[in-house]
Order: sequence, then C-alpha cells, then structure tokens
Amino acid sequence: MPYFLIFIFLTLAFWVGNAAIALFLGVSMTFLVNLSEDFFTKRIGTKLLQAGIVFLGASISIPEVVEISGNYLPWVSFFVITTFVISLGIGRMLKTADKQSYLLAAGTSICGGTAMTVVAPIVKAKPEQLLSSIAIIFILNALAIIFFPLAGTWMGLSQEQFGIWAALAIHDTSSVVGAASIFGDKALEVAIVLKLGRTLWIIPLVLFSAWYFREKRSGTGLPIFVVFFIFAVILNSLLSPSEQINIYLKQVNKVFLLSGLFCIGTQINQSALQRISIKPLILAILVWSMVIIASLWII
Repeated sequence: MPYFLIFIFLTLAFWVGNAAIALFLGVSMTFLVNLSEDFFTKRIGTKLLQAGIVFLGASISIPEVVEISGNYLPWVSFFVITTFVISLGIGRMLKTADKQSYLLAAGTSICGGTAMTVVAPIVKAKPEQLLSSIAIIFILNALAIIFFPLAGTWMGLSQEQFGIWAALAIHDTSSVVGAASIFGDKALEVAIVLKLGRTLWIIPLVLFSAWYFREKRSGTGLPIFVVFFIFAVILNSLLSPSEQINIYLKQVNKVFLLSGLFCIGTQINQSALQRISIKPLILAILVWSMVIIASLWII
C-alpha cells in the first residue's frame, strides 16, 4: 500500500511540477499511512535534494557564480551573524531553554535542520529539543514554499531579487530551492549560489560551538554536497557544455528536487508536531519575521 501511494503521489508531483505540491504530498503521505522511522523515503529525501543541487551546479559557470556572489555574499555573512545574535537575545528575553534557543538560532541563521543537527550533540541538547526545533523550522519552511512565490509576484520582484530574498530569508536549503524553483530558473540559480554561501557558515558555527561548550569534535561539519556543487560548477566552466545539455541538466535537477521534497515531507509526523511548545515557536516566528522584512529592505 505505501509503495502504491508513493507511485501515485510522485506521478502527480511530476505532472504538476510544483515544489510546494510535492512537499505537501509527502506530508499527506505520513497522515494516510503509518510509515516506520527507517522507511526509505525518510532516509533518501535530503540526498535526492542534494544530488539535484549538484546537477544544477553542473549547468552554471564560474563567471555566473562570481557575478552573483560578489555583490551579495557580504550581506549574507552580515545576516548570518546578526540573526544568530538576535535569536539568542530574544530567546533569553522569552526565557526559552538556552540549548533550544541555540538550536533555533543556528537553524534560523544558517540552514535550518542541517545546522541544528550538527550542533545538537555539541551543545548536548535533549532529543525532544532537537525534534521540536526541527518541526518548527519545517512548518515555517513549508509556509515559505507556498507564500514566498505569491508574495514575490505580488510585490513585482525580479528573478534576481526573489533569489536573493529566498536565500536570505528562508531557513532550509530544500525550501529555498522549492520556493525559488516556483518563481523561475534565474531565481533558482541566484538562490542556490547565495544559499550555499550561507551554508558555509556551518564551519565557524561548529568551531565556535565546540569552543563555547568546550566539546571536542572532529571534522568541520561542511556538507559534502557543497564540495560537489563547487566541483560541478568548475567542470561546467572547463567543458562549456551546449545550451541543450544545460537544459537537460536542469530537467534532471527538477526531477531530483520534486522527489527530494516529497521524501522530506514524509519525515514529519504527528508526534514531532505534538512536541512543539509555545515559547520556541514564538521565538522562531519573531526572528523569521524580522529577517523577512530586513532582507526585503536590502533588495
């Protein structure tokens, strides 16, 4: 039964071709069928999405990356640091548990669930704190995939402006990709380049957290798909593929994107939603609202 529904839902997602629909079909799957914690869709969703990002990188050249990142990566860095500090400050004002505030600050400022998962063992966060933080960010990101493209169209943002806005204001890479892909191909390229620049802040985050919490940790925490993305961009610049090949690569990216978002949707469940408490939710919403407004001011 689960496999038949997956086939039907994925076919529908590919036919519609909308990232938000793919995500919510995945969420619907978890409420229709009781999937086990180790069900294959829960394990491969992020990997599919990351593979799609690498294929997108293979259709972008180094000059394009330099043009996009040169003007805005300093703003991305400023946003990361400022958002992290403000999140901790508001968390203290709301008297949210320190470790959960730290998780939400990491997730909101850098890259959602990935950043929170990386720092959770360093700060020795409780499992329920990590799960509820991931659930909160998941809900906000799901809303972003739906409403950001609508808001961008209503405000008359250009492709480049929307890509910058999505990269600055949306937490998870998956949701940045989802929202930007709905808005347009150029928006997706801009959003991915800037978002991956934002993701690189995982390295100083891990080093700072290890020092602050006095926890020794091997490795940098840098996602390997970022390395592959950079390699793919270099390969594109060296080989200079034809426009038709670039179109094929973007089509492959879309298949991985829709499949990945569907599988990520199956990761959420009722028990995770029930762990959400009011103070962390208020913290996440307040900080996100400030980020949305501030990033719009920049563009």
